[in-house]
Parts: sequence; C-alpha cells; structure tokens
Amino acid sequence: MASLHFARLPFNINFRRGKTPGLPRCTSVKEPLRNPLPNFRDKNQFPGKLEADVVVIGSGIGGLCCAGLLAKYNQDVIVLESHDVPGGAAHSFEIKGYKFDSGPSLFSGFQSRGPQANPLAQVLDALGENVPCASYNSWMVYIPEGEFLSRIGPSEFYKDLDTYVGPEAVQEWKKLLDAILPMSAAAMALPPISLRGDWGVLSTAAVRYAPSLVKSLIRMGPQGALRASKLLRPFSEIIDSLDIKNSFIRNWVDLLSFLLAGVKSDGVLSAEMVYMFAEWYKKGCLLEYPIHGTGSVVGVLVQGIQKFGGRLALNAHVKRILVKNGRATGVELSSGSIVKAKKAVVSNASMLDTLNLLPPDAIPTSYTEKIKATPQCESFMHLHLGFDAQIVPENLGIHHIVVNDWSRGVDAEQNVVLISIPSVLGKELAPSGKHVLHAYTPGTEPYSLWEGLDRRSAEYKRLKAERSEVMWKAVERVLGSGFIREKCEVALVGTPLTHKRFLRRHRGTYGPAIKAGEGTFPGHSTPLPQLFCCGDSTFPGIGVPAVAASGAIVANTLVPVSKHYELLNELGI
Repeated sequence: MASLHFARLPFNINFRRGKTPGLPRCTSVKEPLRNPLPNFRDKNQFPGKLEADVVVIGSGIGGLCCAGLLAKYNQDVIVLESHDVPGGAAHSFEIKGYKFDSGPSLFSGFQSRGPQANPLAQVLDALGENVPCASYNSWMVYIPEGEFLSRIGPSEFYKDLDTYVGPEAVQEWKKLLDAILPMSAAAMALPPISLRGDWGVLSTAAVRYAPSLVKSLIRMGPQGALRASKLLRPFSEIIDSLDIKNSFIRNWVDLLSFLLAGVKSDGVLSAEMVYMFAEWYKKGCLLEYPIHGTGSVVGVLVQGIQKFGGRLALNAHVKRILVKNGRATGVELSSGSIVKAKKAVVSNASMLDTLNLLPPDAIPTSYTEKIKATPQCESFMHLHLGFDAQIVPENLGIHHIVVNDWSRGVDAEQNVVLISIPSVLGKELAPSGKHVLHAYTPGTEPYSLWEGLDRRSAEYKRLKAERSEVMWKAVERVLGSGFIREKCEVALVGTPLTHKRFLRRHRGTYGPAIKAGEGTFPGHSTPLPQLFCCGDSTFPGIGVPAVAASGAIVANTLVPVSKHYELLNELGI
C-alpha cells in the first residue's frame, strides 16, 4: 500500500562516516529518548547480552517498524545500525541550527483509519506513539503550461485544469476520478498490517476482511468490479480503458506514478495509484507534515521499540550474516563481535546488499541471479540550504515541484526537481527568521556519471557544480528574485556517491524499478531458513507506507497467528 511521499530520498553530507557535526543522536517529538542510544564500538557498550530472539540489520523505517512490532509481541529484538544515527534514508541531521530531512519530505497523512489510512500510523498506534503534525492542502507546481497552486480534494484541481489546460482536461480528469475513486474501497479493504508471510494470512486477512471486500465490489457494480480486477496490473491499462487522451492528464499521471514508485503509469501497480488518488482526491483529505521533521518519526519508533524492551545499537556495522546447519543464526560485526539470533535475522538492507553479507554458497545461484537481474532506479542529486526568510515571499508554501519539459518524460535526468521547505510549518527546524530547504532530482541521476570518481578530486567538484545547477535554478524560480545563492548560510550538495557511501545502497539507487505486469517485488522470506528481508526491495515496494507495511508483515510472520489476531483486535482494525 504505497503512497506519494516523494519517499526514500536519502542524503548525507560528505563528512567522514560517523563524524557528522551537530547531528542529534535521535530526535523525539515528545522528549529525549528514555535510554541513551549506545555507541557500539566494543562489546562493553552493547545494550545488554550479545543475543536476541530476532536481530534486525538496519534502522530504516521498515526495520524499525518490524522491530517495534516484535517488541510489542514480547520478542527480544535488537536493531543493529551501521550509522551513528537511526533512521536509514529517513534520518535527519543538523548544521548551524538548521535541521534537515534526508529523505521523505511529503507525507500524505498519518491517520490509521479512513481514506488516508497509513500502515506507518497503524504501527505507531500499536506502539502507543504519535507524531504531532501540521495539516495543509496544497503544493505549488511549475510546469511548461504555467505555475499554479495544486490543491487537495475532489473539485479544486478542476479549477486549475480549466485555467491552465482547458475544458477537455477537466472532463477527462473527472472521468478518471469517477472510475477509480470507487475502486479505492477495494484497494484499501485489506489493511497491510493484517498480512503475514505464511498460511496464517488466511485467518488474519482473507477471512477477517473478506466481507468488507465483497461489499465494496458489490457497490462498484459489474463495470467497477471489472476495473478492480486490474488492481495488480499497470495503471496505464485503466487509463487506456477509459480512453484518456489529453496529453496533460497523461503527463500528470505519469509524474505522480514516477514520484510514487520510480516508474511511470505503464509500470506502477493500479492498486498503488488508486490508493494514492484516494489520499489526495477524496473529499475531506489533507496533507500532513511532522512539525518536528522526519527525524521525529524515527524518534517515536525508537521510543516504541525501547518502551517494549527492544534495543538499538549504533555504529554497529554488520560484516556478515552467520549461517550454521543451513540456517541464519546471527551476525558478525566489523568489530569482531558476534550477535546471536535465536529465531531469525531480518535484513532491512536492500536485497542486493543483503546478498553481499552472505557466504557464497548460502543461497541458491538461481535466487542470487534473479535478485541481481532486478532493474534498479537511478540515484539522486540533492541540495540542502539554510537561508534568511526575509529575502523570500511571506506566503511561501512547503512543497514545490518543477517540471522543465514534458516531452522529455518525467523520468528523464535533470528534468524534474522537487523542493521542500519544511520550516514553513515546523518553525523549530530552522533558527528564528530562517528557512531550511531540501531540493532533489527524484531517482533520475545516473550513477554511471559518478562511478569511479575520487570525491576529493577537481573532476568530482566540477561535476557536482554542473549537475546541481538544475536544482539551483529551480530554487531561484521558486524563491524569487530576492534569493541570492551566495548568501545562504548553509549550502550542501549530495551526489549518488553520497548515497552509496553513507547509506550503503548499491550504486546509490532509489530502489528496484520493477514494472507491474513484468515482475513482482520479492516476498520477505528467503531460501535461507530464518533469514527474512524487509524494506523497499521487498513487497509492497518503494515509499514510506510500503516499507512500514513490509516491516509489519515480517514481524507478524515471526509470531503465532493468535498474537497477530490479538493485535488486530487491540487496534480495532
């Protein structure tokens, strides 16, 4: 169940690993973490014994959700994080009083119920945690046709279409919404937190939620139910069946698809798009942003883990996964310490990076080759800025998107720039009278341009300046003539090498580029017993809700159906 979050957009600055100046060990929306996060340099600093029921590799959103639910299920769980802060691609960092989001910057909503139900919010509910948010209903769009404020809701976008495109676009957009919004009930009838990776899913999901699914299909009627049967097919098939021809509408849908899943409408699952449309274009929907930044989401997940007895170790780099008698039995850290896993090892690293942690003969060659053959999205360029708020318009919005040329395609390099200015809503994210800004090219920067470059070389610096110019120009367009780039108090450029270095992502990738109809995201179990995977390279895929769901599915799989059922009853889902 993915959602448009411009998500999994990681970034870290080019300081030495583990020495990021001013970076808080973890940000909490309520209070400092109840227990200090350990610096795992030797076994004497380890938080407790060197074993657990479940060892989780990596503290991305997926890994934290998995660990949180396992702790809630009364499992002894420890999360091992290679970096000096938790959060993976979603962590935050601070420089000169400016608190930067490294990853997700646009969240649709944090509700656990209703048309914007979010798997992450459901995990937070289970942990008894919440994230204070500010609500808003629009984002600014800069496209070849003009500039306009795109508003959330079923009718507001019609006005924008009529003004900037024409009545034909309005008619086709209405036709699209009329067809797919009723399908959202079917797409959302099965809560991701009800899923598990064994036959117990028949009890926790299929039987439990079959009546609501049947009711939604009956309400749709025969034609709607027929379209709903395409929820696991490419979204372009639904668009084609509706005879949508307007070029702007098709470009707009391609843009939303690409930002959601890293592929255009001919590659994204219809279920994902229908879910996203329900979040954005149903009556009463709003956007939300955590007022203390994305790091606060990480903070409350860590609090939840610790509250139920789970542990988190930082600077705990996993060197290899241990295999004994054909099963995953623990991990060895770069320090030489062994952490034993009595029940399972869960990797929140990508599938490709997980393979590199395994002995060569631990996994069948056919499985390894399949993972290695999975197409991957490209990487990113990022620009993080801190500047004086007085030089920019007072009515500045939080989110902006710039499309330079529709004809090149939304997935073309250097063509689309996303800009987030979270200090518009979260005043504490920047010093008084200042703004913090994050601009990025969304998974379109070719790693091949950077491969093999020395980060200290003149060539690398030249390429950084050249490839970041498109973001500078987009920022200047958004902020107006009063903005002068040379007057920024903080200006940081991140590259694909930054991604690979700090996040240990294969080629700095955004994640798998698996096209609907041509492939499926791998499940969470592996051919190696007791080894599971969660995160963006597993089902349901890329995006904050998707990775949260993946972590929940693994946690559910590792406990009896009875415990899983108790949790669903407790949540009232």
